[in-house]
Amino acid sequence: MIVELEKSYGHFFEKDLIEEINQVAVFKEVSEGEELIRPGSYIKSMPLILQGAIKILRQDDDGDELLLYFLERGDTCAMTLSCCLGHHKSEIKAIAETEAKLVMIPVEKMEEWTTKYKSWRNFVFDSYHKRLIEAIETIDSIAFLKMDDRLLKYLRDKHKVTSDHIIHNTHQQIAYDLHTSRVVISRLLKKLETEGKVKLNRNSIEVIHI
Repeated sequence: MIVELEKSYGHFFEKDLIEEINQVAVFKEVSEGEELIRPGSYIKSMPLILQGAIKILRQDDDGDELLLYFLERGDTCAMTLSCCLGHHKSEIKAIAETEAKLVMIPVEKMEEWTTKYKSWRNFVFDSYHKRLIEAIETIDSIAFLKMDDRLLKYLRDKHKVTSDHIIHNTHQQIAYDLHTSRVVISRLLKKLETEGKVKLNRNSIEVIHI
């Protein structure tokens, strides 16, 4: 595990911290679509992503969801940090977008390392900043972008985090992530296909030029 930690987080953390993470963290492999965090649950450990991608969603009282952002290798979730450090229940849902490898950091170590390691403290603050910017971009896209622009941004983000030209999502799954209807997504995807930007397949979308 220490080799993967150094590849993913060696540019952030000093050697002593990497070694301590290797000693106390729990290695975890998750399958695509696996739920990692659900709203209302207490979070006892924080994930560091070694491989793959995780999507973070907000869920309302009716169970409808809105995609907030994706996490990739070298990332962690600021909302998870906040819940761990404040001992609050989770207000987000986390699902593996792809197969992923994680290391789970015990909550008590997160607090200890904030004062013990400058690199950890900087990493935490940097993570808060990045996730805040992404959350603002999500708000901006809802407030100011038309649905076709939001769909394009979604497809670009998916392509970036998966490094795959084939997006393995149904129209209904995309509609859930963007908090709209399947009919709207299907119509807009068909328009993008007519423009030569995507090719629609059964339960997948091939990105051609977006």
